[in-house]
Order: sequence, then C-alpha cells, then structure tokens
Amino acid sequence: MIRHSVVFKLKHPVGSEEEQLFFDEVRKLTAIEGVQNFVCYKQTGKHSNYQYGLFMDFADTQVYEQYTTHPAHIAFVDQHWHSNVEEFLELDYESL
Repeated sequence: MIRHSVVFKLKHPVGSEEEQLFFDEVRKLTAIEGVQNFVCYKQTGKHSNYQYGLFMDFADTQVYEQYTTHPAHIAFVDQHWHSNVEEFLELDYESL
C-alpha cells in the first residue's frame, strides 16, 4: 500500500469562498480510479504553518503512478493547485 500525503497552506483566507471552491475541486480527485481512504484535514495545532492535509491510499506503486499521470489529476494540479496553494510538503509512504 502507498499512502500519499500532502500538507499545505492556501493563498486564501480561512473560511473564504476561494477556499471552499478549492476544496470542491479537491474532492473531485476521489473519482479517479484507485484512490482509497481519501481524507481532508484542517490543522488544529500551533506547531505547523501548514493549514490542511490531504491523505489517500493506493494499492501499490503502479496504481499510484496511474493516479499521478491521470488527466484529471494533471488538470487539477494545473488549474487549481498552482493558483491556490502557497506552500506544501508532499510525502509518499509504502507500508512496511
């Protein structure tokens, strides 16, 4: 199993219409074949500058690679991620 994790900070204020529209687009990623256990979290601690986290699982590396090259994922990154995200950290883990 591969766990894809991305923590990030948006360019928009918390609670803004832009924030809501961004997360509406984020949730569409769940329609891509192979995405499992998709969850979105809002940061509650004070020890990180990142505001949000996206987490999803994939059966294996091949399925994860299919996701990263899927036209819907590429379109999301080009049309929504770059224009809305100020900074991020991406981590991908394979279960032991």
